[in-house]
Amino acid sequence: MGSRWALIRSQPSAAATISLMAQIKVEVDPVDVGLGADRLDRIGAHFRQYVDDGRLPGWLVAVSRRGQVAYLDTYGRRDLEADLPVEADTVFRLYSMTKPVTTVAAMMLYEEGHFKLTDEVASFIPAFSGQRVYRSGSAQNARTEPVRDPMRIWHLMTHTAGLTYGFLHAHPVDAMYRTAGFEWGSPPDHDLEASVNAWAAQPLLFQPGAEWNYSVATDVLGRLVEVISGQTLDEFFRTRIFEPLGMVDTAFWADTARQPRLAALYVPNPTDGTAKRFDTFGNNALDRPMTLSGGGGLVSTAHDYQRFITMLLNRGELDGVRLLGPRTVRYMASNHLPGGAELSSFGRPLFSETDFDGMGFGLGFSVVIDNAATKVLSSEGEFAWGGAASTAFWVDPKEEITALFLTQLLPSSTHPIRPELKQLVYQAIED
Repeated sequence: MGSRWALIRSQPSAAATISLMAQIKVEVDPVDVGLGADRLDRIGAHFRQYVDDGRLPGWLVAVSRRGQVAYLDTYGRRDLEADLPVEADTVFRLYSMTKPVTTVAAMMLYEEGHFKLTDEVASFIPAFSGQRVYRSGSAQNARTEPVRDPMRIWHLMTHTAGLTYGFLHAHPVDAMYRTAGFEWGSPPDHDLEASVNAWAAQPLLFQPGAEWNYSVATDVLGRLVEVISGQTLDEFFRTRIFEPLGMVDTAFWADTARQPRLAALYVPNPTDGTAKRFDTFGNNALDRPMTLSGGGGLVSTAHDYQRFITMLLNRGELDGVRLLGPRTVRYMASNHLPGGAELSSFGRPLFSETDFDGMGFGLGFSVVIDNAATKVLSSEGEFAWGGAASTAFWVDPKEEITALFLTQLLPSSTHPIRPELKQLVYQAIED
């Protein structure tokens, strides 16, 4: 069911030819970059168990060092019912792994001088003027107070803006989002501007900058990109990021040519924990969405996302194309929580895209600030994020490592994939 090295088929299907020259492949012998081949094999051996007992449909994992892919493996099925394997060009829903792309887009505009991180969001999106903050009461009878310090752009990038998600089901304001039509996604007649204006009409959970809460903040940041650039978010991504980096299969939906390569989406069956198909939600990726979600809307391939994270490892540049300056990337990967706080003390632990102990938060990424406190092999300064369908990546500038794990199982809290992947990758470093 899996193969460890090149993973390029000798007879690709017609649907696959569109990306034949853009498939991820091994680029260097592991030993040449200080990795043990036998130790890397432990990664596949471990995660094959997840497929063999039915917990995951299939997966792809890639590990690079010093900018070159040294390990690549696939196993299982992208579509269990059709018996289609995970392959090098399989298309996956990224969900929240869209967020770093949106933050990079915004920081590209920052480098051009279009805004300061301390600028008020309302200066660009007037709907955020005069916001109120939740104090007490129910979703139907909430008492609010005026915002003391306005929401600023850096608050959006760090999830300290006071926004939330309807699907969190943890606060009366979450319920207000659901009442307005925002739980998993936006109302079908809302474009990004309408969605952002609707969120601005809801009270904030807390005063901006006072806490950390996972939220639609990056979607608002995507709208900011549109306002400043004069382009729709998909056009900005395509012309400024995807085409320059050669990310040929990344978009806000899988078009007709790419749909045969799109992995099906699964959830755990409540009776036995095995992967159960979830087309009700998964089919949303088949059509261009009305709301272009910079917080969770992209689909992509291992080749494309590996290009993106390699650009980050290279401090903003890849193959002669520079998206960001080195100091900007380093600044983004610094802890921006007030007072150098950890997420464990500053955040509301309501999701699993990162652990909280030993973690700070930068501009668009979680950041390891105390690797001993994480209780998982890691490096201080490592930055990362994950997606709702159990996808994950990290970039470690110190060890010059990137790791990418792609699968399609909601929610990401189902299995401890991310810490397990970390311990298996880091134990393979031999120099």
